[in-house]
Amino acid sequence: MNDRYLKACRREAVDRTPIWLMRQAGRYMSAYRAVRERYGFLQMVKTPEVAAEITLQPIEAFDLDAAIIFADILPPLEGIGLQLSFEKGEGPIIHNPIRSAADVAALHECDPRESVSYTLDAVRLVKRALADRIPLIGFSGAPFTLAAYAIEGGGSKEYRRSKQLMFAQPAAWHSLMAQLSTLVRDYLLAQIEAGVDAVQLFDSWAGALAPDDYAEYVLPYVQRIIAEVRASQPGVPIVYFGTDMAGLHPLLAQSGADVLGVDWRSRIDEAWAQFGPGVAVQGNLDPMALFAPWPELERRARTVLDRIGGRPGHIFNLGHGILTETPEDNVRRLVEFVHTYQPDQVIR
Repeated sequence: MNDRYLKACRREAVDRTPIWLMRQAGRYMSAYRAVRERYGFLQMVKTPEVAAEITLQPIEAFDLDAAIIFADILPPLEGIGLQLSFEKGEGPIIHNPIRSAADVAALHECDPRESVSYTLDAVRLVKRALADRIPLIGFSGAPFTLAAYAIEGGGSKEYRRSKQLMFAQPAAWHSLMAQLSTLVRDYLLAQIEAGVDAVQLFDSWAGALAPDDYAEYVLPYVQRIIAEVRASQPGVPIVYFGTDMAGLHPLLAQSGADVLGVDWRSRIDEAWAQFGPGVAVQGNLDPMALFAPWPELERRARTVLDRIGGRPGHIFNLGHGILTETPEDNVRRLVEFVHTYQPDQVIR
């Protein structure tokens, strides 16, 4: 088994820097687009054989050190009573968004082992196909990001309704976050039981919060999930990632995660210094760098690696998900470069 990724999560020495890419199974790949022509997005997610096929596409194409299950953060919300669809040109839509304490009270409990069984079946299929060649990562949206989608009804730039509920109806907010924390915990545990080797919490929208609001309204729930997953499944690495969170770095260090993701808006060595020595780091190449000519892409990748300077505990990744129309050859060359890189100096 290639366990570089798992060793890096534990801050152990590795023979070469491990690399995987967020959204590595997706629209930039011609193989994915061929499948997408035959299925709607939710249909792909909810058909285990198709989700497994898509998960494995980048593993067959590139020498990546980990696979991540093809899924989406929002389908678990259907289990607690929210109605979800993906509309062409609009993205995800929640048709019965949460706007009041009554809406929160109307949510019901669910067992992800039943409500999201299709993803768990896909995990089992992928694990069988991988035959322990590389680890498989499972994931979930974090409570704040799930809550924001559920309240806004879809994408948002201001998160106005989410913050209104948070500030004006704090009891309803905390009730919602508690319910979502239970859902996320159970979903991550179900994926681990199905066979994933590590899990990642995506808090894509938490960077919209002021540090004090994050500390009061979000961090306790992240800490609860991580603590309860670790207590139930000790030894399974837990990664926590969000974008635009540079102002929250000292707080992220309190999350309890084994690995903290860093987006491209921060220098990765400076972020790691803010996190402290007890965690590994993941990141943090700008996804747009993959559109650059190879010499420029190589320079930018080297900058990330030189800032780490060979220190154990680094997982090379993008600072967010890989973008549509990314040249596949640049992905291949990036993976090869990271694997052959030798640190020669540390950038200060």
